[in-house]
Amino acid sequence: MAEEQFIDLVKIFGRSGNGGGGSAHLARTARNPKAGPDGGDGGKGGSIIVRGNRNLWTLLHLRYTKHVFAGNGENGQKNQCFGKNGDDAYIEVPLGTIVKLVDTDEIVGEVLEDGQELVVMRGGRGGLGNVHFKSATMQTPRFAQPGESGVEGWISLELKVLADVGLVGFPNAGKSTLISQISNARPKIANYPFTTLKPNLGMVAYRDFQSFVIADIPGIIEGASEGKGIGLRFLRHIERNSVLLYMIPIASEEDLKRPEEIQKEFEILRNELRQYNPELLDKRYLIALTKCDLTTEEEVRKMEHVLPKYWPLVSISAITNQHLTELKDRLWELLTD
Repeated sequence: MAEEQFIDLVKIFGRSGNGGGGSAHLARTARNPKAGPDGGDGGKGGSIIVRGNRNLWTLLHLRYTKHVFAGNGENGQKNQCFGKNGDDAYIEVPLGTIVKLVDTDEIVGEVLEDGQELVVMRGGRGGLGNVHFKSATMQTPRFAQPGESGVEGWISLELKVLADVGLVGFPNAGKSTLISQISNARPKIANYPFTTLKPNLGMVAYRDFQSFVIADIPGIIEGASEGKGIGLRFLRHIERNSVLLYMIPIASEEDLKRPEEIQKEFEILRNELRQYNPELLDKRYLIALTKCDLTTEEEVRKMEHVLPKYWPLVSISAITNQHLTELKDRLWELLTD
């Protein structure tokens, strides 16, 4: 899938169906020319329904869907025949989609399960036929109830990726390389910033046929919560992750970083999450010092020794598979504790 094909926010104009009008028919037969009212009810208008589909990972299929209209209910007929209900209109979405009404900013709900349905706009009720208005004092009502009008408006669909572990780090922190090594995801990897322009999901196989889902979130930069870079667009996806894995390179291509540089990077990442949503700091987390293959084991141990003791820390190299098994063990402990 091309990067530009990851769509996580769409707006669609929807209109539910009108209810059919009730019939005001009066029966006449050869034997009884004044048989009385026999008008049937009108059919219910179709509704706009959002339905979860586990086979979808993006809102790409809705990219060019600008209007969704449900069917109108049919009018009632004589002989107490009810009008046919209007057809519902379904919008298939991936799991993790939040549904809002744009005009009121009301959250209709969140789609979290396959097959889950959210009625976004209900169809109008069908009108009652005149048979319902017959009484002792009104034997031949010549009126019926009209159908109720449907509703219309803009619907917002916002996808937040569902994953157990979310990777958080600056561009070129090694997130794509890691997810390609420990999961079935195959993201684009290159030695320049913002290689990843869309979240990538991967299934990580663990011991005893167990597994968990990991998400590679596009790189955050300082000021992302204020709209800089591309981080703001994807910060919403971190809200869905149970555990956050902060990834900080221990070295650049030139030299080993100083401990204060690593601490500063971590604080910048935490601050961007705080600015976007303070609740993100309550999530369990692990810090991974990445690209350890660029320096010696001795230098890695020295770095671990001088960094804060309370940091939940693991040093890894996705290139050489160094300590990746330990990384998966630590993540699994956080997910199952």
